[in-house]
Amino acid sequence: MTHVLTVSKALNNNVVIAQDPVLDEVVLIGKGIGFNRKKGDTIEASDAEKTFLLSDKKEMEQYQYLLKHTQPELIEFLNDIIFYIEQRMDKPLNEHIHVALTDHLSFAIKRADSAIHFNNPFLFEIESLYPKEYQVATEIVEKIKGKLAVDFPAGEIGFIALHIHSAITNRQIRDLNKHHLLITKMVDLIEENLDVTLEKHEVNYNRLIQHLHRAIDRVDQGNLLGEENSLKKVLKMTYPTCYNLAWKLVKVMQKQLNRTVDESEVLYLTIHLQRLTNKI
Repeated sequence: MTHVLTVSKALNNNVVIAQDPVLDEVVLIGKGIGFNRKKGDTIEASDAEKTFLLSDKKEMEQYQYLLKHTQPELIEFLNDIIFYIEQRMDKPLNEHIHVALTDHLSFAIKRADSAIHFNNPFLFEIESLYPKEYQVATEIVEKIKGKLAVDFPAGEIGFIALHIHSAITNRQIRDLNKHHLLITKMVDLIEENLDVTLEKHEVNYNRLIQHLHRAIDRVDQGNLLGEENSLKKVLKMTYPTCYNLAWKLVKVMQKQLNRTVDESEVLYLTIHLQRLTNKI
C-alpha cells in the first residue's frame, strides 16, 4: 500500500517537511526530493531515503534555521554523514542527532576555517569508554577532510563521538559531560588520597575509569548490587585506607548525582583501589 504524504514546505532540494496522516509533521530527506516541490503537493514516503520525526517544536525550528543558514551542499554531505553513522553503528539513532550533529559540525567547520580550536578535556576518557563511537568519529573526521579539505583538531573526534553515543543511548550530551566531570573529580581525589599520579595511557587508568563509569551509571539508574555484609568487615579491617577513600568517592557521587548510593559500591571500589595500589 502506497504511503502518501502532503508537502508542508520544501526546505531545500534535499529536505522536505510533510504532513503524515499518522505521525503528523515529519522530515523527509533524499537527493532531489524537494526540487520543484511546493505546499500542498503529494509525495510518497518511499521517495525519501530517510524519514524522521522531530516532535519537539523548538528542535524543528532549530533544524529549519540550520537549513536556511547552511549551504545546501553541506547539508547534503552532513546528511550522508548521519546515514553513515547509522550504518556503522548498526543501531537506530535518536532523531535529535539531525539537529545536534548538523549544528555542531557546521559550526566546527567554520571554526576550523577560522583556526579557532576548542580543547576537549575528556578526550582520552571518551576514547576509552566509547571505542566504537570514537572509531566512527575518526572515520567521519577523515571524510570531512577528504571532502572539504578541513583539518579538525584531535579533540573534535571526541565531541563527535559523544554525539554518536548520545544518539544511540538517547542520553543528553549535558548528562554525559556531567558524568565525565564526576569521573575527573573522583580520579583527582584518588590521586590526592593515595599520593599517586595516574598515567592516562596505562591499563590501570583505563580500568579505573571503566569501573567508575559503570558505578556512576548504576547509581544514576538506581541499580543495586546487593548486600555484602561479611565482605564489608574484612575489607574495612584489611584495607582501611582504600575503604575510607571508597566512602569519600561514594559521597562525591551522592552529592553530584543527588542519589543514594548502594553501600555495596563502596566494597567494589575498595577492591578496585586496593588492586590499583598493588600495581602502582
